Amino acid sequence: QVRLTESGGGLVQAGDSLTLSCAASGRTISSVFMGWFRQAPEKEREFVAAIHDSSGGTAYADSVRGRFTISSDNAENTLYLQMNRLKPEDTAVYYCAAHNGGSIYEWKNFGSWGQGTQVTVSS
Repeated sequence: QVRLTESGGGLVQAGDSLTLSCAASGRTISSVFMGWFRQAPEKEREFVAAIHDSSGGTAYADSVRGRFTISSDNAENTLYLQMNRLKPEDTAVYYCAAHNGGSIYEWKNFGSWGQGTQVTVSS
């Protein structure tokens, strides 16, 4: 079974940048899409971004489009999320996951969740 491990979170100020990483170990990921989601306290887990494994096509939530960039290094089996111009409302635990089928915008269609990495943006 593939194991995903997120890293790169931290405490930053509004306007700063962070890059999150998601390293995959174990079995090679066979999912067509890999995604980033986030969950703020007392809120449901929400879609952030996804990337197609072979084409490199991407999708973003409206709230992060133009500020965040998802990318992957298949040779290193690592997924990235470059986050620029961070806002306090970006504060959440960020998770990476592998797509199992269905809509890529629904967290329930993803599996192999990592433990998450905390991102806190102060105003």
